[in-house]
Amino acid sequence: MPCSLSRPRSCRRDPSRPVYARILEAISDRTLQPGQRIRQNELADRLGVSRQPVSHALHLLHRQGLVAESGRRGFEVTQLDPARIRQLYEVRGAIDALAARLAGERAASDAAGRARLEAALAAGRGIDGKTTLAELIALDVEFHRAIYRLAGNPAIEETITPQWPHMRRSMATVLSELDYRGSAWAEHADIAGHIFAGDAKAAERAALAHAQTAGRLTEERLRATEEAA
Repeated sequence: MPCSLSRPRSCRRDPSRPVYARILEAISDRTLQPGQRIRQNELADRLGVSRQPVSHALHLLHRQGLVAESGRRGFEVTQLDPARIRQLYEVRGAIDALAARLAGERAASDAAGRARLEAALAAGRGIDGKTTLAELIALDVEFHRAIYRLAGNPAIEETITPQWPHMRRSMATVLSELDYRGSAWAEHADIAGHIFAGDAKAAERAALAHAQTAGRLTEERLRATEEAA
């Protein structure tokens, strides 16, 4: 079960979980909302940790552009920029398409990689209306990481990993819509099916289309939110 700010007691039972990861999850699943001021002492109390690791985590998040300075020694969660998200999805589409093509070429020879992708797909198919947003994001990320691993090119994951924090935030925008949860995993199943069949070109096309759809929906949702504000 993911450890979010809304479950501080369960967080305290897991002291090994990095504070950075816990704050990032809260930003990703919108427990900490865009524009929300972050008070380090209060956050440390809610997480059940000292102020020092919170301060260190917030400075790391600041360098990544996930929080911005606000007032004296304060921070706030940054807003999602629709144009920036569209740019990220353009890059991710190219990377995901490459990864799917390479995975399709290697699926028959990499039993462990294939099994990981099968497990990720099966886990995603088990979602329902009670699945939390944090869990949806984690399942989605794991599915794509399974493809990256199966692709057999470490440079793919090395390239996309620094962007995952921003992608996770954007994923929350569309995964929060119940009518997209099913269609997203239907698209995942389509990608995986082509990979398992060894149809590398079809897997490449499906992965690119999936990223383009997610990018378009995310940008539309963000712009609609801006207009309504």
